[in-house]
Amino acid sequence: MTKAKAKIALTGVHLLLTYKCTMECDHCFVWSSPGSSGTMTTAQIKEIVRQSSEVPSVNRLYFEGGEPFLYYPVLLEGIGMARERGFEVGVVSNAFWGTDSHDAMLWLEDMANMGIADLSLSTDEHHGTGEEAENVRNAHKTAKVLRIPVSELVIRDIGYYRCESAADDKSELYFRGRAAAKLAKKARKRAWQTLDKCPEEPPGITRVHVDSYGNVQFCQGITVGNLWRKPLRRIMDELEPERHPIIGPLMRGGPAALAAELRVRPARSYADGCHMCYEIRKALRKRGRYKAVLRPDQAYGEGPGEEHR
Repeated sequence: MTKAKAKIALTGVHLLLTYKCTMECDHCFVWSSPGSSGTMTTAQIKEIVRQSSEVPSVNRLYFEGGEPFLYYPVLLEGIGMARERGFEVGVVSNAFWGTDSHDAMLWLEDMANMGIADLSLSTDEHHGTGEEAENVRNAHKTAKVLRIPVSELVIRDIGYYRCESAADDKSELYFRGRAAAKLAKKARKRAWQTLDKCPEEPPGITRVHVDSYGNVQFCQGITVGNLWRKPLRRIMDELEPERHPIIGPLMRGGPAALAAELRVRPARSYADGCHMCYEIRKALRKRGRYKAVLRPDQAYGEGPGEEHR
């Protein structure tokens, strides 16, 4: 009997509206900063929304970054396009705009009228505990007044790098992106042989991230196609996770299998599976391997690459 091929049941598309951010947090997956490049136009958002609507299983779109509120008129236009197509919409922000309750109301009122399904506010020691935290409190209170479903993305215990939502649902911070470079050295380490499972549990992942360059990312820095060159529906229909050069080994045995199958010598220990996977992928990039897959450069802290020009 022929074994059924693994498939990714895609339900969400996360639009990285911009890689630019007001902050440069040590735990950022995509190395966002005030100087980062790569911002979507309204025409690009319209096309991504259209392509997402052609994937029957997709029912929710998220706008994030970077900091999507930096391009507020474009963000509102994108939310409107998504709502017109019947999608639930979520937005992730650090609430730099929540300078007081009145101003927060000005920023959020239109979104409330559009009926967004979630506002996720990033707040922790890396984002700042003074004025930055106060901005989040103002935004949170105002969202409640406007009856916008709101939650907070928080790293609580810095010693263990635990992540806690407003609903007290804890999960580990993934040591990839800038976190691998800045924070992994402070964490307790695990022997590489024990890292035999991908935290994303492919093919169980249900969302992809898309940036302004068209990269459809299974995980930050692991691309499965480019929707400016091939429609999202075709990308997902044709994707065979077990045959993907990076996802396949991760399915078979996590980062440990990735190192073994791609013949990359691992270090003795890592902060977590994401840390090991990220370092292996960086080594592969240095060797010039899997250039079409291990992108964009932004996800590896290398700034604009050829796909940015």
